[in-house]
Formats: sequence, structure tokens, C-alpha cells
Amino acid sequence: MSTITEIKDTLQDKLGAVIVEIADRSDLHKHHQSRMNAPVGSGHYDAIIVAPSFAGKTMMQQHRMVYAALAEQMQTTIHAIALKTYTPEQWQQIDRREAAL
Repeated sequence: MSTITEIKDTLQDKLGAVIVEIADRSDLHKHHQSRMNAPVGSGHYDAIIVAPSFAGKTMMQQHRMVYAALAEQMQTTIHAIALKTYTPEQWQQIDRREAAL
């Protein structure tokens, strides 16, 4: 299973995410040192996550929820992840160009 698939599955299972879009940006970080025997620069992602469980939470709380859900991967396969988080209601109201990865 690919890392992107694992991230999506984890966020859907643990947060009830209804939309998870992930872009691998590792190619932009080839100069970074590797860790845990991962290829140099690997593990850099951008993510859009839409989840009802984000309702009533601040952006920081939403991001903490994502980091908690991905805690295991953050120790192994994810070096960095840039987050854009939304409730389903927010997702319906935003300009999609604003939310593009």
C-alpha cells in the first residue's frame, strides 16, 4: 500500500474525513537528509482534509487532530505535511482555486 493511500485511509478511519486529497511534494525536497532509512527528501506532502469532526474547532485544533491521527506515520513515513482543513460546510463555500494543492 502506498503512503498516500495509508494517509487517506487513516484520516478517513480516525477522523471520519469525507474528502482527503494528498499531493506528494517530496521531489521539491531532494536536498533534505533522510531518516529511518527513507530516501533523501521523501515524506513531504500537501493535504486537503474535509471532516465533520472539525466542526466547532479552531484551525489549530483541527491540525492537532490530524497530527494525532497520523502520529505513527509521522514517526516513519511522513517528514512534513502542509494542511488545509475544512468542515463540509466550509468546503461548500470556498473558492476551489483557493483550496487547490
